[in-house]
Amino acid sequence: MDMDPIFVRNGLITFILLIASLSLHEWGHAIVADLLGDDTPRMDGRVTLNPLVHLDLLGTVILPLFNIFALGSSFPFIAWAKPVRVNLSNFRHRARDDVLVTFAGPATNLAIALVAIVVGSFLVAAYPRLGELVHRIVMMNVGLAVFNLVPIPPLDGGVLLRHAVGMSEETFISVSRYSGLAMLIAINISVVQQAIGALVAVASIPYLLLCGWISPSALSLIFP
Repeated sequence: MDMDPIFVRNGLITFILLIASLSLHEWGHAIVADLLGDDTPRMDGRVTLNPLVHLDLLGTVILPLFNIFALGSSFPFIAWAKPVRVNLSNFRHRARDDVLVTFAGPATNLAIALVAIVVGSFLVAAYPRLGELVHRIVMMNVGLAVFNLVPIPPLDGGVLLRHAVGMSEETFISVSRYSGLAMLIAINISVVQQAIGALVAVASIPYLLLCGWISPSALSLIFP
């Protein structure tokens, strides 16, 4: 991989955006759990936007840097931050509140993409060079939301699946030990990458339509 200055600059921008997006994802889990009565995230110092407390060495640093600078990936969706611990016994409605906390992470990423597309649609008219940055923020956060909602333990989608099918917590933990490794292997298979890419493309359609509705002239700048 040619490590020219532009490639390094773009890679670092992607890495910074990824850290911010992952940190906000975990903050979303933490703040909703806190609001629903579980003080575990607050005791762990996770109800904060400080990215340092959310970082996972492998999932937030090593793997993304490898994907960006060794593989040249523009949108390294396969990344994760340190999971937020919750105590289900602190919730008034155990199953419902666990679902809300679980969905809060992907929902935060979708909200970030929404804010980016709304604000960006107005900004790129005056500053066209911001179009690429807005595009990255939108696609990265939509991609993270889609990836995390895949119904495979230990992803957020796997937690939602556990509640949907009535899977016990013990079974979920047991499956997670192997499914996480299998997922890391599968993601390197081209057909799996294409499937995730297709899901991200479909999920980004509402943002593309919104951008065109707010500012048609911004559409070609954000989604060339």
